[in-house]
Amino acid sequence: MNTVRVAMPVSRKPTSASPPRSPARSVQEILAGDANPPPPILQLDSPRDMGQEDVSLDRYYSKAWHDLEVKTVWQKVWQMACRVEDIPNVGDTEVYDIVHDSLIIVRTGTGTADIRAYVNSCLHRGTILRTEGGNVRHLKCPVHGITWGLDGKLAGLPCTWDFPQVDRENFCLPEAKVGLWGGFVFINFDMNCEPLTSYLECLPEHFKAFDLESRYKAVHGGKVLPCNWKLAQEAFMEGFHIATTHPQSVEYTADTNTQYDVFDGRHVSRFIMAEGVASPALGNYPQQKIVDAIQRDIGFYAKGDITVGPGETAREKIADHARARYSKSSGKDFSKLSTSEAVDLIQYLLFPNLSPWGGMASPLVYRFRPNGDNPEECIMEIMLLFSKNDDGSHPPVGKATIVGVNDSWHKVPGMGSAADVTDQDTDNLKRIQRGIRASKKPGATMSVYQESRIRHFHQTLEAYMAAS
Repeated sequence: MNTVRVAMPVSRKPTSASPPRSPARSVQEILAGDANPPPPILQLDSPRDMGQEDVSLDRYYSKAWHDLEVKTVWQKVWQMACRVEDIPNVGDTEVYDIVHDSLIIVRTGTGTADIRAYVNSCLHRGTILRTEGGNVRHLKCPVHGITWGLDGKLAGLPCTWDFPQVDRENFCLPEAKVGLWGGFVFINFDMNCEPLTSYLECLPEHFKAFDLESRYKAVHGGKVLPCNWKLAQEAFMEGFHIATTHPQSVEYTADTNTQYDVFDGRHVSRFIMAEGVASPALGNYPQQKIVDAIQRDIGFYAKGDITVGPGETAREKIADHARARYSKSSGKDFSKLSTSEAVDLIQYLLFPNLSPWGGMASPLVYRFRPNGDNPEECIMEIMLLFSKNDDGSHPPVGKATIVGVNDSWHKVPGMGSAADVTDQDTDNLKRIQRGIRASKKPGATMSVYQESRIRHFHQTLEAYMAAS
C-alpha cells in the first residue's frame, strides 16, 4: 500500500524574515503614484518566508494522498457550496458534490439564515435524492417515494406497516453545518468544526471595501481539467508564468513584480497584480503601446479612443476609462474609486479552494474541486459577480455550465476574452500532470517569493492531513 507523507518539518514553518523581491518597481511604489490612492487594505504588504524545501509530487496523483485529503480536508473544512441568490425562494435547492459526498442545499424559510444542508441520500436504501437544483415542496426519493419535508423531518413513508423499526420522530435527514459570508453559502461536514467567522480569519475585514453581498452571480462556467485540483489552483496563484504562457499580457501587466501576501493564520493569502504598466522585462515601454495592447486583448477596454497625452500614463488613462464605464453601467458615481480597485488584479485564496477577487476590474470567483474520486482530474469553475441594483434586485442568476475535458473555455457562455487566457493555462496543465508522472525527481522546486502563496497553501494542507 502506498504511504502518504504529511508531516510538516520544522524548517518549513514560516519565518518573520522577508523573502527576496524583484528589483523592479514594487506594487506599493506603483500604487503610491496613483492619482486616486488605494484604500488602506491594499497598502498592506505582507511577504512571508515559507521556506525553500521541495514540495512532494506524489500529492498530485497518489490515490492514497487523495483518500487522506478526503478524510482530513474535504470532510473537515468550510467550503463554498453556492451563492445565496441561487436559492432565493422557499423550497429552492442546489446540489453540492465533493468526491463521494453530496449535499442538498435548501432554503427553508424567508430569513437570511433559513438555509440548511441535508445529506443527499435516502435513509431507506441510499438513493441520491436530487441530481440537480430546483424548487421543491419536499424531498422525495425517486425509487420508493419516501419523503422528507423541507425541515428534514420524515413526511411520508409508504407501507408504514412494514417498517416497525422506524422511529418517525428521529428518522430525519442528516445535516452538515451551514454558514454565510459575502453572499456565499458555506458548508462543513464536521458538526464539531470551528465557527465560519473564525475560519475566515482576515477575509471579512479585507472585503469590507469590496462588499460581495451587494453583487449577484451573473455568469457561472466551468470545465473539467486533466489534472489534480491543486495543480489547477496553483496555476492561478502566481504571475511568474505570465511571460511564457500569456506573452500578450506582458505589455500591460506587471508580472514578476506582482505582490504576494501571506497573512497571519492558515487560510488566507493574496496577490496584487498591477495593470496598465508593462512587465519590468520590457523596460521603459511606451505608454500608448500599453493602452493599445490592453484594448487589443480585453473587451472591456476595446470601446472608445484612449489616447495617452504628454505627461499622462497608460495606467491612469485606463483607470479613467474604467471608472466612467462603471459609473455609466451602474448609475452610481465611481469617479473617486481608487486606481488600484479600478484596474488591478486582486486575488485572494480562502483555503482550500475558493478564490474571490477584490476591486472592480475582475469581479471573479474561482473554485477548484476534484472531479469525483479521480486524483488526476478536477473541475475548475469561474463565476462573475456583478453589482445589484440599489433596491437589491438584479437580472437572472447565471446557471452553471460545465464543459468537458476536451472542450475550449469558449464554449462557456459569458467568458469573453478570458477564455483565451484560460485555454492557454489548460494546455499547460495537461503538460504538468503528465510531466509529474514522468519525473524521476520526487519534489517540485518552487521559488521563494513568487510561489510563496503556493507554499503557504501546501503547509496548511499538510497541517490538516497530519492532524488525522
